[in-house]
Amino acid sequence: MPKELENPNPKVFEVSDLKRPENFDADRDEFDSFEIFELIRRINDPEHPMTLEQLNVVQLALIDADDKNNRVLVRFTPTIPHCSMATLIGLSIRVKLLRSLPSRFKVDIKVTEGTHASEDAVNKQLNDKERVAAALDNSQLLGVVNNCIANS
Repeated sequence: MPKELENPNPKVFEVSDLKRPENFDADRDEFDSFEIFELIRRINDPEHPMTLEQLNVVQLALIDADDKNNRVLVRFTPTIPHCSMATLIGLSIRVKLLRSLPSRFKVDIKVTEGTHASEDAVNKQLNDKERVAAALDNSQLLGVVNNCIANS
């Protein structure tokens, strides 16, 4: 029996055709917001056959990368205020970045302020090492996360 979708008709956004600025210095090996966005923009939504960028869940403007201080902050915007997939989306973003970035980075994943009914609870789950580790010990959940990030 097919599962009923929480948000059967999400608003789909145009995929951006972003390019690095002309003054970009390719000789420097620093991570910036653009590079972080490139890593996560093609993550698949767990509920819809679209990317997080297509659903406007991730946006370049909501990413802060501080290479000098080894910190990355990604804010994401669920498609609806009661999205039950918010934690799974955030976990997928975290896993993609943990697998892609050097271990020197501290990565924070947060729901964009005011966009989810359980924002504080979701943020707490996504930024607690023990909770994230426990979630990733669940093979079924890890399989879902791996499917979301497979083509990113």
